[in-house]
Amino acid sequence: MTCRYRCGDACAHPAPNTSDNPYLGDVIARAVSRRSLLRAGAVVSVAGAATATGAVAGPAAAAAGRKGHGSGNRHGREPHGLRFEPVAPNRHDAVTVADGYEPDVVIRWGDPILRGAPAFDADRQTAARQAGQFGYNCDYLALLDLPREHRSRVLVANHEYTDEVLMFAGYDEENPTREQVEIAWAAHGLSVVVVEEGGGRLTPTRHRLNRRITATTPIALCGPAAGSAALRTSADPAGTTALGTLNNCGGGTTPWGTVLTAEENFNQYFANADTVTDPVAKARLARYGLSGLASQRKWERFDDRFDVSKEPNEVNRHGWIVELDPFDPDSTPRKRTALGRFKHEAAEPRLARDGRVVVYMGDDERFDYFYKYVSKNRFKRGDSRAARRHNRSLLDEGTLYVARFTGDSPAAEIDGSGTLPSDGQFDGRGEWVPLASANRSFVDEMSADEVYVYTRLAADKVGATKLDRPEDVQPHPRNGTVYLALTNNNDRGAAGKAGPDEANPRNGNRHGQIVEVTETRDDAAARTFRWRLFLVCGDPADPSTYFAGFPKDQVSPISCPDNVAFDPHGNLWIATDGNALGTHDGLFGVAVDGPYRGSVKQFLTVPIGAETCGPIVEERFALVAVQHPGEVDGATVEDPASTWPDGPGRIVRPSVVSVRKIGGGRIGM
Repeated sequence: MTCRYRCGDACAHPAPNTSDNPYLGDVIARAVSRRSLLRAGAVVSVAGAATATGAVAGPAAAAAGRKGHGSGNRHGREPHGLRFEPVAPNRHDAVTVADGYEPDVVIRWGDPILRGAPAFDADRQTAARQAGQFGYNCDYLALLDLPREHRSRVLVANHEYTDEVLMFAGYDEENPTREQVEIAWAAHGLSVVVVEEGGGRLTPTRHRLNRRITATTPIALCGPAAGSAALRTSADPAGTTALGTLNNCGGGTTPWGTVLTAEENFNQYFANADTVTDPVAKARLARYGLSGLASQRKWERFDDRFDVSKEPNEVNRHGWIVELDPFDPDSTPRKRTALGRFKHEAAEPRLARDGRVVVYMGDDERFDYFYKYVSKNRFKRGDSRAARRHNRSLLDEGTLYVARFTGDSPAAEIDGSGTLPSDGQFDGRGEWVPLASANRSFVDEMSADEVYVYTRLAADKVGATKLDRPEDVQPHPRNGTVYLALTNNNDRGAAGKAGPDEANPRNGNRHGQIVEVTETRDDAAARTFRWRLFLVCGDPADPSTYFAGFPKDQVSPISCPDNVAFDPHGNLWIATDGNALGTHDGLFGVAVDGPYRGSVKQFLTVPIGAETCGPIVEERFALVAVQHPGEVDGATVEDPASTWPDGPGRIVRPSVVSVRKIGGGRIGM
């Protein structure tokens, strides 16, 4: 069900990237060391029986929950922020947290956030009601301070997609009603809601800043491709105003206090790609995953913009990074064309040494690429009107790059098994290949407009390195090292597909890995970098796994890293999506330096069918979005697979959850 509703069964179709560019797995398979495997110590199995609602038994589960998690060994006391007993892998229909902590639901799908919006009633839902309520399937979360309101914070959540079969009783996939479709449009987009903080709890309030962005909200197309022929439609002949934002996944927060949100699997909403006969247009659609006739949700029956045969350019107006000012409820969100168009998973900014803004981005598809954008102008500090106006133009003019990785090890040592190469690490060098800057293209036979609108095709042409679903990316807040989550790729090494490389060292990669990227001279604007694999995820008993050299009998099993974030102590937190180990997804903390580097610890798990998204870890609480709970094949409103969060007899509702220490205190202390 997740595959159908979130990404239109993307993995059931051939990967859109048919170029012969190198594969990162082939690069990585030339880099992890056998000596590191020996240093990793004893291997523990995750084998064991499990029940539908209980913890998973077996040695690895026991190790993951063992008292001390390595205390008393040569590593000494664990780092600040990670001093908790890890949660054992389980299949509970609940948010299960570490001992000594408790979860609170902050806000649910349908909770009213605008003044005058009614309380949620699943049986009486309308599009107008939904437009004033918290949206569906929350993903990325941002939490910003609200000046002059001491206890208040601004929470921004995006809403990736809708599960109509879990939203509407008696839903008929072949014959949705107009009301159901319009409710779904209103449930997409973003929610801005002010919350009051106290004792580690966050309480939503009705506030003048509260806002909903939906699939029908006017959004400005900005930057070098705005107004180009590929963005013009019959409803918008100027090509400068799009309607709505779809399938928002990860995001980021800018130094000037705006929120970036990433449009990902937009292709699934558009119908009749197979009616296109022009070979160039057809190839462009195919590279973005558009195929077939009727769409899954049948939106084209109610709005021609979702019918490629009637509005061929509407699809080009989606797949961008959207910038929202959460402090101005009257502002128009902006789609930033200078950052390229693809299936954006995230957009994480940092400042270069000279003050220019750099934004890192992953394209979440099997065999797709890792990008960055470097602004032309420098960030201005301060809150003056002139500084704000200047900073809000920084994402309109700059240079767009794509990454090319090279491994350090001989090709023969990267055999697809995940065995470390003789130098002890999967690592190597890389370069940032320019694609376009303002109105200048660096790609042969493509104009700058074409590079921005058809960025995947431009990256194909310059030989970018194919990765295993590059998703969220996060620069370390102190040293700038960039952590990129590669979720998985079952097609790696399959017949006719790219084989392993040093950055993607395993064939049939079910569990994913995390790459560390260090820019030359630690300058985000550099044109070259070094890289190494930090984690190669999976069952610690699997010889192909790697936890930065930390002993494997002292780590929690982890599979399919997706979203990543840092806490105030510099620890990396990893949210998973699609755990291929047979237990529920969760949130994990791990030290990235010091003697505990690589010591993965599970902090929480989410309910049946759910994914962990949007982690924020602060001193007093951790915050996660629990997306698509109950999303199990065959589940319906009438026959749910989960009863979370409100219990039996109540409709399942995606929600934002905070976790705090019982009795107060700091997380992981």
